[in-house]
Amino acid sequence: MTSRHILVVDDEPDIRNLVQEVLEDEGYSVATAEGGEAARKARRLRRPDLILLDIWMEDIDGITLLREWSENGGLTCPVVMMSGHGTVETAVEATRLGAYDFIEKPISLAKLLLTIERAFESERLQRENLDLREHSQPIVEPQGKSPVMMRLREQARKLAQHNSWVLISGEAGAGKGTFARYIHSHSARRDGPFVEIAVGSISGENSAAELFGTEDGETVHYGRLEQANGGTLCIGDIADMDLQTQTRLLSVFQTHSFTRLGGIENVEVDLRVIATTQSNLENEVSAGRFRDDLFYHLNVVPLHIPALREHADDVHELLDYYINFLVTHERLTYRHFTVAAQNRLRNYDWPGNIRELKNLVQRLLILGSGEEIEVAEVEQAISAHPVSDQSAAPVLPFDLPLREAREKFEHDYLLHQLMESGGSIGKLAKRVGMERTHLYRKLRALGIDHKKGNE
Repeated sequence: MTSRHILVVDDEPDIRNLVQEVLEDEGYSVATAEGGEAARKARRLRRPDLILLDIWMEDIDGITLLREWSENGGLTCPVVMMSGHGTVETAVEATRLGAYDFIEKPISLAKLLLTIERAFESERLQRENLDLREHSQPIVEPQGKSPVMMRLREQARKLAQHNSWVLISGEAGAGKGTFARYIHSHSARRDGPFVEIAVGSISGENSAAELFGTEDGETVHYGRLEQANGGTLCIGDIADMDLQTQTRLLSVFQTHSFTRLGGIENVEVDLRVIATTQSNLENEVSAGRFRDDLFYHLNVVPLHIPALREHADDVHELLDYYINFLVTHERLTYRHFTVAAQNRLRNYDWPGNIRELKNLVQRLLILGSGEEIEVAEVEQAISAHPVSDQSAAPVLPFDLPLREAREKFEHDYLLHQLMESGGSIGKLAKRVGMERTHLYRKLRALGIDHKKGNE
């Protein structure tokens, strides 16, 4: 696994060399720069995980550099300022611009190492908090005691011990993303970042930029590949990736490097890729929509996540898990399912899989009353929110004005088609015959969130 990379920027050679030697002894990867211009170049060559930045330098002062980085896309890592002649004003300005801390010279190496540790810990906590907000649930072991789930967890733990790229397949909502995180958390890269990108939620012209990043003069946008350096990159909906981006991704597998869009220098990375798909990639290869060589690299040890209806014995445990989670984390009122209600859900088809189960539990806790959830309430909830019922007749909004009726129909129609497409914008665009850019605008206008995950 790649060690954390620290950029030391200071115009005094003795300080640069001493700090580099100490940090390398602590196991960090270190690059040094003698001034502002050299710091710009070093930051372009490799995304640092932390920057130690001197304030007073001959060519460009540290505050100017900090402001430049802060305004051009924001700070991408903690920055610790260093100065032997600091003032209250410079410290305040550095903090305002996003610096994590301020260290006075002569540098106490013990304090420096402690500050670096705290900066990394603070960043880790921020990342976990962001992950909680985005996914509404912590990183946990996939739930279930059925033979199917026990076998899957064992297989995932074995996969975690190797560094090969992984392909996880399964229906929408089956838990592909959960297993990707599980593999990462049991791997040697567990202390590194876990970065996700859903290809289906990004328009074709932006997918390469999101993955590989961009350069425009001194402005550098680090893509997901660099953000995941030293850790794991999870690529969702990989079947929706265009052929040109597939070719660039294959090159990363072969060379462990790439060039940002607009850049001219190679960027080296050490990361693992876990790709997820609900499509049959062999069929995509046969149709010429997916590169066969990339498929073979991903498909060395495939992991297939079965639909919930194929391990229905786990429904009871999943119901209990999500009740406890939602009561604890969203402060909903505790309720429990009767035996009859549990039995009904155990024999339900779950077309939306585990995601549908979680949403059902959340809906019953929010809208229901009483300590027990009876089978009649379950039946009503299921019939009121069908996930995929081809035989059900649509309810048309005849009692609304034409404009409102049209908007309601468009909302329900696109939401249904989005669910049928498994959350994939690429597939949705094909199903409804709309160009992606117009489709994105339409979804936003109708208040449909297409980024609600596709695990």
